[in-house]
Amino acid sequence: MSFEDQKGTSAVRDQHRFDEAALAAWMTANVAGYEGPLTVEQFKGGQSNPTYKLVTPGRAYVMRRKPPGQLVKGAHAVDREARVLTAMEKADFPVAHVHGLCTDDSVIGTWFFIMDMVEGRIMWDATFPDVDREDRPAYFAAMNATIAALHRVDYKAVGLEDYGRPGSYFERQIARWTKQYLADEEAGRDPHMDRLIAWLPTAIPDGEEVSVVHGDFRSDNMIFHASEPRIVAVLDWELSTLGHPLADFAYHAMMYRMPPLIVPGLAGADLAALNIPSEEDYVAAYCRNSGRDSLPGYDFAMAFNFFRFAAIIHGIKGRYLRGTAANAEAKTRADAFPALAELAWQQAVRAGA
Repeated sequence: MSFEDQKGTSAVRDQHRFDEAALAAWMTANVAGYEGPLTVEQFKGGQSNPTYKLVTPGRAYVMRRKPPGQLVKGAHAVDREARVLTAMEKADFPVAHVHGLCTDDSVIGTWFFIMDMVEGRIMWDATFPDVDREDRPAYFAAMNATIAALHRVDYKAVGLEDYGRPGSYFERQIARWTKQYLADEEAGRDPHMDRLIAWLPTAIPDGEEVSVVHGDFRSDNMIFHASEPRIVAVLDWELSTLGHPLADFAYHAMMYRMPPLIVPGLAGADLAALNIPSEEDYVAAYCRNSGRDSLPGYDFAMAFNFFRFAAIIHGIKGRYLRGTAANAEAKTRADAFPALAELAWQQAVRAGA
């Protein structure tokens, strides 16, 4: 699959239009150094929260907002996203600077925040086709080191001690996504998901760790330096919380078992020919970077993440059917749900289900 459709910006889609003059007035009052006139474009990528490029004569910004329409309770928490970005900046972790958060629906209709527009490259394809073969290991090393660095951030020191409930992460997440899946009746049921809902709570591994977890750490959710194998900003923190680093890393490593269906995936790719590290080597590198000997429960965490991802896509399917999906390609994602649910169950079987 080509990910060309996710690149760049387009005109603002009809269902995501808003009062641009009201936004400009808010930015004049709340964003230091802002000077109009303002031109608004919409990023093609981004599923959950509509994301816009705000262009002025002197610089560009990015706006993330809640989508209009009926929303699932607790979803689209742009205020949490703005908060964690601000905290991560304090920790010297690569993120965009946040200029302001608006929780007044009367401005553009929904809550939003404004952050810097960070320039660089986004890798929409997990095979990194635009990177020279000999340079690819360095890019994978950069991703690995960055997620390990995230898991080492002292969340209490940066003011995130109440950003989530420490402990019982897998139990709570399985319950959360089960509830969300079952609540969205319009999107329907799937037998593989129903089996996972029954099996996952019985197979949670022992041991608790707590760190900030990103929740969606993929190659297309980070900006690489224009010419170097270095990450200059990690994007899309909507699913972040305090959680188990094993779950977060397994979600990232899911690229090795995910076909390039609707997100960057490496399943079926000739890794040796591409000069991309194997899954085994990538896991070993994370262990080194995070100071651990092994990753017990890794296959369970992989099954959990495929379930969680399928549940997210199920939610997109529901939003598509209700007409509130943020992305023009929502139907493609909705159509992929059955295949993702089957993949999720295959991971459970691999983990001993």
